[in-house]
Amino acid sequence: MSDRKRPAPAAVPIHELISHRWSPRAFDSRPVEREKLRSLFEAARWAASSYNAQPWYFIVGTKDEPENYKRVLDSFVEFNQGWAKSAPVVALSVAAHKMPHDGSTNRHAFHDVGQAAANLALQATALGLQVHQMAGIIPDKARELFGIPADYEAVAGFAIGYPGDPMTLPEGRLRDNETGARQRKPVSDFVFTGKWGQKSPIVT
Repeated sequence: MSDRKRPAPAAVPIHELISHRWSPRAFDSRPVEREKLRSLFEAARWAASSYNAQPWYFIVGTKDEPENYKRVLDSFVEFNQGWAKSAPVVALSVAAHKMPHDGSTNRHAFHDVGQAAANLALQATALGLQVHQMAGIIPDKARELFGIPADYEAVAGFAIGYPGDPMTLPEGRLRDNETGARQRKPVSDFVFTGKWGQKSPIVT
């Protein structure tokens, strides 16, 4: 795991890979080893998916290939470009909208791409890396830049690397988010039973 640790203040014990996974915006400039990157995408490969459709695809850019790196970065909204450009690896996740076995709409495609991305992020944590996933992308621009076919859609962007010095971020919200307390709503706010909003006794 990364030397720069920000473990989650979990209410009950959870696996340390989950506790230590977080989303930095400050990244170290050192490149990510190719074998580690391959390990991340192998982890994504083994995610669960509806009908084993495996609707995930990834477009990856490293600073070793500056033209492709720039095209991935240009697919992000301006705010995310500002900090993600320090990461040695940037990427896009893409979902296939159709089921391969019968061509029907895959209603769970985004869910399953998210599962693959979660596997990838946990594998990154195990290897001392971190991943910052971001909703702030421009899907139509990604389609244009990379020739993404009509039945596929860019889902999210992400930056991969070794966590860097938060002092390299501008003062204010970005730096505060990097160093402040990690927060989540309590489990009792989202685990229900009986009817919507009725808290499950499992978590109360």
